Amino acid sequence: MYRKTGIVIFFLFGLFIVSFTSIESSKTAGLNTRSKKIHRQVLQQIHDFHDYIQDSLLVAVRNKQLDQQQIEHAFIQSRLLYKKFEWAATYFTFDLAKRLNGPPLEEIENADLLDPVLARGQDPMGLQVIEALIYPNILAKNQNSLIRAVGYLITNTNYLIDYYADHDFVDWRILDAAKLEVFRIMTLGITGFDAALSLNSIQEAAVSLESLEKALGYYTNRKKQPGLLPSIQAATNYLNGHTDFNSFDRAAFITKYANTITSSIAQLEKNLPGPKITYNRLLNQDVNTLFDPGAFNVNAFTPGAKFDITPAKVALGKKLFYDKQLSGTRTRSCATCHQLDLDYTDGLQTPVDILDSTSRLTRNAPTLINAALQSNYFYDMRALTLEDQVRDVISNKHEMDGSIEAAISYIKNNPTYRTLFHQAFPSTNDHWEATITADQLTNALASYVRSLVRLNSRFDDYMRGQKNALTRQEVKGFNLFMGKARCATCHFMPLFNGITPPKYIQSESEIIGVPKTLTDSLLDPDLGYYAIIGVNAYKHAFKIPTIRNISKTAPYMHNGVYTTLEQVMEFYNNAGAVGLGIDLPNQTLPTDSLGLTAEQQNDIIAFMKSLDSKQEK
Repeated sequence: MYRKTGIVIFFLFGLFIVSFTSIESSKTAGLNTRSKKIHRQVLQQIHDFHDYIQDSLLVAVRNKQLDQQQIEHAFIQSRLLYKKFEWAATYFTFDLAKRLNGPPLEEIENADLLDPVLARGQDPMGLQVIEALIYPNILAKNQNSLIRAVGYLITNTNYLIDYYADHDFVDWRILDAAKLEVFRIMTLGITGFDAALSLNSIQEAAVSLESLEKALGYYTNRKKQPGLLPSIQAATNYLNGHTDFNSFDRAAFITKYANTITSSIAQLEKNLPGPKITYNRLLNQDVNTLFDPGAFNVNAFTPGAKFDITPAKVALGKKLFYDKQLSGTRTRSCATCHQLDLDYTDGLQTPVDILDSTSRLTRNAPTLINAALQSNYFYDMRALTLEDQVRDVISNKHEMDGSIEAAISYIKNNPTYRTLFHQAFPSTNDHWEATITADQLTNALASYVRSLVRLNSRFDDYMRGQKNALTRQEVKGFNLFMGKARCATCHFMPLFNGITPPKYIQSESEIIGVPKTLTDSLLDPDLGYYAIIGVNAYKHAFKIPTIRNISKTAPYMHNGVYTTLEQVMEFYNNAGAVGLGIDLPNQTLPTDSLGLTAEQQNDIIAFMKSLDSKQEK
């Protein structure tokens, strides 16, 4: 079974987590006719889904003699009915949508990672849980579990119906939700993210687009994006004509169809009159495509607006980044373990202990490129912000053996630093104190790291329309990465890290079973995220890192055990821990081989190398 692990971040002002606030009450909103029609359309689709689950799927799973084919058919039809209103459910009622189609394992939802007592798990439920009970074959002993899971689905759909009966939509949110749904199709739908066993993802994507076409038809005419509906029809036809999961050309679908659709929706958004709310989210609200230059907001995960990046902060942070005086021994700077020439890694399996040159730390030094474009830090995800990470590293006895207080004392006695701090945090700014503070120090270093966003690879050029930017082998590798190899169900396009699109608020972790060394099949003893939250399902779970610039950031995995990409591909192709003979009951990778040939593995490696950033001029 393919499962995902994740943690939801709550400090983005609650704009996405309590998603019920995304709908205006019909009593207070001046709703127009088209939004009412779309609301009725969605509500009817939810009713249709509910009735089919109750009259067909539930009946099928209750039969004394379980008919595998009948149940699979009812399940697939249920998913197709869900996909018709997925765009609205995931946008307006995010929490309820997760109960209909959430990941099939316990999720942790807590803002304070340092207090495991506050961590609460949410039991898995919904279509993905049902899928895991049906495929590859239904076991008689699981029938009661299957019946209960379908019952939960009906109950939660009733909650959804009750909510939508009292709330309507407004135009700008409909368009925003529609664009995000196309992004969801591109990044999750066609990868098999939520249909890992039934593999009906391509047909589901077509149904989602057909539903969007009907809703968006209310906003188009001869003058307003007349090409949008034909573009959706063409994309739907392409999906329906190429339904095989493994052979589907995802590169062609995205560049020929999806990018055009989202650009047209974006123009409708821009031309829509009336007030709109601007969210502080990682993917900027006004983007045309996922590949726009500047599509992602480097300030999305700051502790607050006063921590946002500025040129003066970056200049100060850069100087601090290379200053060895911040360490307790005055021998190590941030740049020691994050070197520019190695794309801000150190090239070592694990860094050297600052106090004992014969000892090594337990975890590999990750790249800082694009570190701003994720919501958790360290392999065990214990830090919520880059400022938290800076504090941790400076004070860690094995990494820098310093202290924030000692660093501030040193800075206050340095005239150059005093000038730079005044420029970065002028005393006229009421939000900051007149003296140098810990928040200013950590924010300056974090701002420098936030400046290291590089989404300018040859892959990005290709997705922006430069067809010669990738070789044929690299395009083949991309399609494998997004499809048969299942890489993109963890390393989500286009950031290729573990923060889940299209809202980009949830950082995923994974349990894959990395060995301690290359010479044996013993599981690395590091418990990862479990040590932070104490939930058994997360033993040996680690944050999913970016694979951008991966050709320059060896060695790989949290412990640096693999030195080549060929070794990494072999590990994944052989089903991680299972392939090594390691007993890891909570492994989240597929437990059977991916079946990739040597040529296909090389194609994927070629694609991953196309993600290398261009050197900044």
